[in-house]
Amino acid sequence: MKNLFIILTLLLFTSSVYAEEFLLSTPRTSLLLTGEKDGQLYLHYFGRRVLDPSDIWNSGNGMLYREAYPQFGLDCTLEPAMAVMYPDGNLSLDLRFQKAENIKGNHSDEWKFYLKDAVYPLEVTLHYRIYHDEDIIENWAGYQYSGKGFVELRQFASAYMPLPPGQYTMQHLHGSWASEHQMEEEILTHGSKILVNRDGVRNALTDHPSVMLGRNGLEENTGDVYAGILAWSGNYKINCTLDNSHRLHLIAGIDNFQSEYKLSKGETFVTPAWVMSYSNKGKGEISRTFHRWARKYALAHGEQKRDILLNSWEGLYFNVNMKDVCRMINDFSGLGGEIFVLDDGWFGKKYSRDSDRSSLGDWEVSPGKLPDGLQALIDSCKCASIRFGIWIEPEMTNTISELYEQHPDWVISQPNRPLKKGRGGNQLVLDLSNPKVQDFIFGVVDKLMTQYPEIAYIKWDANMSLANYGSNYLPANKQSHLYIEYHRGLRKVLQRIRAKYPDLLMQACASGGGRISYGILPYFDEFWTSDDTDAIERIYMQWGASQFYPAIAMGSHVSAARNHQTNKLIPLKFRFDVAMSGRLGMEMQPKDFTPDEYKFAAQAISTYKQIRPVVQLGDLYRLISPYAQKNISSLMYVTPDKEEAVLFVYQLKHRFNPSFPILTLQGLSPDASYEICEINTADLKEQAGKTITGGFLMDQGIEVWLDKEYDSKIYHLKKTK
Repeated sequence: MKNLFIILTLLLFTSSVYAEEFLLSTPRTSLLLTGEKDGQLYLHYFGRRVLDPSDIWNSGNGMLYREAYPQFGLDCTLEPAMAVMYPDGNLSLDLRFQKAENIKGNHSDEWKFYLKDAVYPLEVTLHYRIYHDEDIIENWAGYQYSGKGFVELRQFASAYMPLPPGQYTMQHLHGSWASEHQMEEEILTHGSKILVNRDGVRNALTDHPSVMLGRNGLEENTGDVYAGILAWSGNYKINCTLDNSHRLHLIAGIDNFQSEYKLSKGETFVTPAWVMSYSNKGKGEISRTFHRWARKYALAHGEQKRDILLNSWEGLYFNVNMKDVCRMINDFSGLGGEIFVLDDGWFGKKYSRDSDRSSLGDWEVSPGKLPDGLQALIDSCKCASIRFGIWIEPEMTNTISELYEQHPDWVISQPNRPLKKGRGGNQLVLDLSNPKVQDFIFGVVDKLMTQYPEIAYIKWDANMSLANYGSNYLPANKQSHLYIEYHRGLRKVLQRIRAKYPDLLMQACASGGGRISYGILPYFDEFWTSDDTDAIERIYMQWGASQFYPAIAMGSHVSAARNHQTNKLIPLKFRFDVAMSGRLGMEMQPKDFTPDEYKFAAQAISTYKQIRPVVQLGDLYRLISPYAQKNISSLMYVTPDKEEAVLFVYQLKHRFNPSFPILTLQGLSPDASYEICEINTADLKEQAGKTITGGFLMDQGIEVWLDKEYDSKIYHLKKTK
């Protein structure tokens, strides 16, 4: 066995002498590939930054020796990243490395590795985008065919990543409607663990397209962690296979089920990016890396503060009328609110939207509900010194609608099959592969913005899976393209909207949190985390979502005392304290407040405005997980310059005479002193501050007492001069 290891080492070293080396590095990570002209392109290392590849070769520690993009055909035993069928029926691939190209950019470098089949006219380009200021690498592939007929793509992953030997722990997010983003953790055994979503529209409603992988444990602040997320809004598959040498092989990309793609001559097929990072300091640092990257590069207006909004849904549901809406606007303005959003129930001329059974697609104001039109509401908002937003669900229609009566061929459907209908018993999905449908959906937004240019915010919903798999637009031999073409069409629409209305604020909603994905977030400012607004439930869901997504993108609303989903009675302070750890909003009727509650809510909103830059733009440090079963949960945000911090502490379960763990804080400047004041107190009185050094707070911590049911506290830390 020892002799075999020596021989393999010599072979690897010898091959590296003749192959060209490519060391791709972010500030703290490196990726090493080698390639020889007309030979194989190999991936050898992904981990802590190295300055000299000889460290990798000479140590052999964690070194890999795998094809950078495994193909099916010559080797049939391993899971491939790519598989095809050529026109002559050949099912094999033999991709040979041709050259590499490095394109320099202001914020990132893009590496292109050109591969070509040894016999057939198929070219594959592997792309790696390396960010200069964040430890993020994006990996994707492009295919181009120049032969006769078409080549059928049967497997088309975005990325393959082999990881060094270890006992791997996987963390991923799972859930369902009103219970999204639940963290699940498991030790991977030999064999394959596959995460897959086939909803067709909402790819985060069940499992998220992301994983965190801990090598020899998965901790918040220590240990090797590899993480990745697929920047795609449609179906996906993530395959993690642990082999008999304890190496982990990750392949991620679009799910190929019923999605064989026929690539024609001259056409280019580009996969979505797999966005990945590595840290040797646990998953907390991974999360902060993704948050900073997202705010800069993957979220619309990601570095601009988010306004506080009131959404009308739980206050009115479908009972939209001028009197109640204007009352909500004025009440919210009095609280210090900034945007009012009119949710479902405002539209439909022939078929008024009085329930979820009709009118989707008929985006005209319902005259029976709003006889003076939307402009009257916009004017009411202007008088109240707040902005106006509106809800739409433009990808869907109902069979009871003027749109469906005029264009039944626009819905996704199959010939000779009955229609499977969704929400309300008659909801259907429009076929976004059809350019006419794309024009219509863009026109929904364009018409609203043209008629009412003062609309500041759009809540974009999607409440149905892709059913009735079939397209009236795609030809018979390309029906299997539908899952992919739907999301290509959606992206085209969103790109047109962003090009024409770059300042428009937009929220991604899909049955609540069903569309939390970096495949769609570049076109949206935020996401609706869940339709479940129960504050206790939100602690768990927001903790899960925070693994990859920043607080600035996380819609977190204060709802009624008797929660509409769980029926719990939760104090107003606790509800605000939870919502203030994300993008604060409200989902209720302000007129239901007592005078004291109204006063507290106004003060809480004023307080949030003071800490908003810290929460929305600061670095997140998760202190005590709600999943740790310690009865409390705690997290904090710290500004990049470490001048300010905000600490949140929640009691999850009240017990008699409890013991509370000491909270050791994180992210502060150890040599600086901080004044610590409790804010958002029940009696509206800010407590006298105490001054403690950052080093003591991080080493020894502080004790926080929570002595009653649904108790919670927020502390504001400021560096003293």
